[in-house]
Amino acid sequence: MVEVDRLMIDEMGISLIQMMENAGLQLARLAIDRYQPSSVLVLVGSGGNGGGGLVAARRLSGWGLDVSVALTRPDLDGVPGSQLSIVRGLDISIGEPHGVDLILDAVLGYSLSGPARGRAETFIYWANDESIPVLSLDTPSGVDVDTGLAPGAGMVADATLTLALPKVGLLESRYVGELFVADISVPAQLYDRLGIAVPLDLFRTGQIQPVTLGQGR
Repeated sequence: MVEVDRLMIDEMGISLIQMMENAGLQLARLAIDRYQPSSVLVLVGSGGNGGGGLVAARRLSGWGLDVSVALTRPDLDGVPGSQLSIVRGLDISIGEPHGVDLILDAVLGYSLSGPARGRAETFIYWANDESIPVLSLDTPSGVDVDTGLAPGAGMVADATLTLALPKVGLLESRYVGELFVADISVPAQLYDRLGIAVPLDLFRTGQIQPVTLGQGR
């Protein structure tokens, strides 16, 4: 999936901000459809995963929900920073974690290297101690998508919305909860080029699909 993302950006001209917008929209859609919350807290990391979470926060706020954001860093760089600038201009509070109907976990993504640290680790422990359902974006924070294990603190999600295709480690991971996969508009030709067999009709009936084969918890 790292190579899929690289080829989309470098060779197909599909920008990171387009991919981030797709991911955040799908996360917001699943949050509404599965949980019908009135209040949502988005836990946001400094990378692309956090940027997707900020898109979801903006979407949910625009749909009339009470949305708040907690950041692992006060300022973000690059495309996530641009998303944060948009959120700062909206009626979305930015502060510390607190009680809500639903937590969106957008702290750490598939680029995890080693255990979660600092405020990322703090957010994971805090969410795991709360009796609030957690919906994770792409992978539960702190979980290695190749192994499904957490080298340190790992978010225990009620559900996970992974992007484009399920990562192998998520299929049996106890951290994942119910697993869904979302369409972020990866061209079929790209999968063909990489020798990945993906049904052309995977998302024909809906842009979010449940994944049940081999799922563990």
